Amino acid sequence: MSSPHELPTPNPVSARKAEHLAVVASRDVESRTPAGWDDVRLIHNALPEIDLADVDTGTDLLGRRLRIPLVIASMTGGHSAALAVNRVLARAAEAYGLAMGVGSQRAALRDRALQYTYAVVRQEAPSAFVIANIGAPQLVEQHGAPPLSLRDVEAVVTMVGADALAVHLNYLEEAVMTEGDRRARGCLPAIRRLAGSLSVPVIGKETGAGLSRAAALSLRDAGVKALDVGGLGGTSFAAVEGARAEANGDARGARLGELFRDWGLPTAVSLLEAKRAGLPLIATGGVRSGLDAARALALGASAVGVARPLLLAALDGYDAVAAWIEQFVAELRTAMFLTGAATLADLRRTLPVILGETAAWLRQLDSRPTD
Repeated sequence: MSSPHELPTPNPVSARKAEHLAVVASRDVESRTPAGWDDVRLIHNALPEIDLADVDTGTDLLGRRLRIPLVIASMTGGHSAALAVNRVLARAAEAYGLAMGVGSQRAALRDRALQYTYAVVRQEAPSAFVIANIGAPQLVEQHGAPPLSLRDVEAVVTMVGADALAVHLNYLEEAVMTEGDRRARGCLPAIRRLAGSLSVPVIGKETGAGLSRAAALSLRDAGVKALDVGGLGGTSFAAVEGARAEANGDARGARLGELFRDWGLPTAVSLLEAKRAGLPLIATGGVRSGLDAARALALGASAVGVARPLLLAALDGYDAVAAWIEQFVAELRTAMFLTGAATLADLRRTLPVILGETAAWLRQLDSRPTD
């Protein structure tokens, strides 16, 4: 395996990942549509009958216990700048008992010298829950390139000593991306074959447009063991790819990125829709505080995923990441205390009130035919 000082000249996938990191860190690429957390109101308990010190934020995810219900969402890897970011984030995952996902590992399959930018996560977090990552579009033929084989996917799991694999569903991003992979036919059967053969559980993961009820049920029936709803309300990868397209003179992609910047189901809506599948849920998309997390957990999430805020903190170093997590935990514990919830199971029994746009979404979705 190459050392971090011997990383090769970037290949096209690696170069694109470096551009993603730069765009996310420096541009306004947030969705203009909120995730819906402000529509979710927790019920204040004036007589909580617990002490703040009693609050336990632990959660179970696919047979593992997390001390905090937080997943450092899949972000980066495959280029030199990602190495330091992944090292810092992995140290935090280990120290705080979190889960951590890596970015798409396709670049490391193309160039073994890039594997260290991902493998550093397990090196720095020997006991953390680590989630490997491949893209659903790469499970079918694209541009004449063959789909990833089971051997390829097992290699990305081994690369990071993963406890689970996220198969990310990023067709919105691919549709906007100048060099995107836009063939989707056969994707679901490919996921079914993978879920039935892989050595670790598969997580179906959207990347910013949300999972509908139908998609969640299809993934469950395909053998996926957990869902990351990846809803609208956080970083918009349509906007990210639109910014890349604009910089590279691709007017088509730039226009699509702007037009579809707010495409999808807000995260709170997607979470409640995906809940019908009866699988463990990770609520990623616009979670910006421990209070947002409490709202998601009260709606039924097993954990929440956070990407951009932790990425920006990681660029400032470990102390900034630790400070962000400490504040997040303080906010989550306070919300639990004020609802009288000593555990996350107690929090789920508090039955939050749902108002505004989120309630309107749910009314409309519930009135639709289901056949």
